Amino acid sequence: MISNLLFSIVLLISVFIFYKSVCRIVRMIKMGKDVEIKDNPVQRWRKMGFVAIGQSKMVARPLAAVLHIIVYVGFFVVNVEMLEILIDGITGSHRALSFIGNLYPFFISVFESFAFAVIIACLIFLARRNIIKLKRFWNKEMTSWPRTDANIILITEVLLMCSVLVMNASDSILQSRGYSHYSAVGNFFISDFIKPVLVGMNSDSLASLERFTWWFHIVGVFIFLNYIPYSKHLHVFLSFPNVYYSKLGPKAQIQPLDSITREVSLMLNPEMEISATYVEGAEMELFGAKDTPDFTWKNLMDAFTCTECGRCTSSCPASITGKKLSPRKLMMDLRDRTEELEKIGIKSKKECEDGKTLFDRITPEEIWACTTCNACVQECPVNIDPVSIVLELRRYLCLEKSAAPRDLNIMFTNIENNGAPWQFSSEDSLKWATDAGIEVPLMANLFSNGKKPEYLFWVGSSGAFDDRFKKVSVKFAKILNHLGIDYAVLGSEETDTADSARRAGNEMLYQMQAMKIIETFKNYEVKKIITCCPHDFNTFKNEYPSFGGNFEVIHHSQFLNNLISEGKIKLNDNLFEGKKITFHDPCYLGRGNDEYEAPRSVIGAINGISFIEMKRSRHLSLCCGAGGGQMFKECEKGNKEIFIERIEEVIKSGADIIATACPFCMVMMTDGIKYKNMEDNLKNYDIAELVGLSMGI
Repeated sequence: MISNLLFSIVLLISVFIFYKSVCRIVRMIKMGKDVEIKDNPVQRWRKMGFVAIGQSKMVARPLAAVLHIIVYVGFFVVNVEMLEILIDGITGSHRALSFIGNLYPFFISVFESFAFAVIIACLIFLARRNIIKLKRFWNKEMTSWPRTDANIILITEVLLMCSVLVMNASDSILQSRGYSHYSAVGNFFISDFIKPVLVGMNSDSLASLERFTWWFHIVGVFIFLNYIPYSKHLHVFLSFPNVYYSKLGPKAQIQPLDSITREVSLMLNPEMEISATYVEGAEMELFGAKDTPDFTWKNLMDAFTCTECGRCTSSCPASITGKKLSPRKLMMDLRDRTEELEKIGIKSKKECEDGKTLFDRITPEEIWACTTCNACVQECPVNIDPVSIVLELRRYLCLEKSAAPRDLNIMFTNIENNGAPWQFSSEDSLKWATDAGIEVPLMANLFSNGKKPEYLFWVGSSGAFDDRFKKVSVKFAKILNHLGIDYAVLGSEETDTADSARRAGNEMLYQMQAMKIIETFKNYEVKKIITCCPHDFNTFKNEYPSFGGNFEVIHHSQFLNNLISEGKIKLNDNLFEGKKITFHDPCYLGRGNDEYEAPRSVIGAINGISFIEMKRSRHLSLCCGAGGGQMFKECEKGNKEIFIERIEEVIKSGADIIATACPFCMVMMTDGIKYKNMEDNLKNYDIAELVGLSMGI
């Protein structure tokens, strides 16, 4: 009776402490700004089942996946026996679930098998961290405490599983001796390996050992339960809601900043009614984020869900090439800053007056190194989004502090003044065509004659002004003309989408450009858009609907693939006979919008060509290094530039041709070839150029 009372007291204390810890976590997450996430519940439940419960994203690294799934499943399976221990502890029974008869030994054997497997998996994990010392577990942010925390978790799991096996082994021997206090429940499986060590003990000693391991296990579980809210192991609880509330749309999609939308709307339409938030004396919302309360509660949930596994950092192109950015560190810094504020009793933005901000932990050098390639988002097994943290910090630096790098400010100014990231006049927007001696139909001319072309060919700033990519625009236009496609271009009316400016934090410039472009599209009653740029493709397809711009958008690789599939394009030329070709997946086409097959299908249709897949391809593809505004600025210090890392992989593949489908990738791969003095051995062609040359045009 005293034992049952003691157990109940320990149980209640443990539950109470855990409840208070949960309240603390909830309180810290609620420091973030409110955001409503209630859309598509069926799809969200499906994603949670697939990613959080089904562990689908773990399989990218098979060994770690198998070991983690063993521990994950073992956690749930072995805890069924925990239920029995709880019942025994409260009621004073012994083996309360043994009433199921002959099935009981079977279930206990299953539990023990998983317990044994968990021990082996944890020991391997410990060896990977402490003996093999995998690089991602020893990055600069993995200081002594994060490493110790991981070891505490693994060692605790080993001890808890060992206690179960010893408890069952000693209990089984006592039952075989007919020890009066115990019910006969059969023999166990894994614990039979432990029995030879215990058989020499007398019954009283075995009974004491059984009781000790019983108490050790249950008290250990209670202590571990209350340790979890203060460790990285919190993800065992938060991963499920975090995945449920994660982004459903394409990874490259960015939601607009409403405060900016209101500002831009007022600029473009001063007559519009001013909302209550803009009345005199009202507090203006901060653009971007400088501290914990400026992020959303979902951003903070991401931070507390982080498992510190380092998959994000090991796949980050900036980190791979020795730059200071580590996506894992960003999440750890945000979590640690939130805990710092909680300790001093700060609960809201108004109270955040301790003289510090998140920028005391995260440097601008880290923030500006990001290419927004979303490799970290792709790799995270619990759908954490570090890119959204980078974006909010960039918005603050750019819009609130005017602290963007000089090169980016030049790019912003050029877009504002010239409608392009470079100092080119919009009057020269069609020089790419006139210089090549080809005619392209102009939207204004067709529309004035009462004609509405089926497609708008969006040339883009790179397609109009970049010397290398102008050749792609020419080749694609020749294909359209050759096939008699009903299309037109905007010419001097085309202006840069400012996608790079948006990823660099200048949401104001982006939205101003977006609203102008959408108005132009609507004036010409544009329905379908073809673009050779994945960044513009993503912008038109996924982001313009937020501003009332709904269009059918197709990337030129998809368009060409459709024409080839329909038999409208005949690739008869054997120009590439015997050539080995590899394809570099653009981040905003592949990982950002899940389009991997169209460009590969186009390449596969070319006569005599041999396709080679690089080691890092498809969703694991390495960024070219130009996204997120990097195209227009000097890269941060590191061991090498990202495009060099990528071109070295291309060279290693043994390919004769590197195919691309993005103007930024084209520039970076071309520069990489020159840097490596490989112009005679390695060529860079866009998908459209490969098709045009194979068509003989």
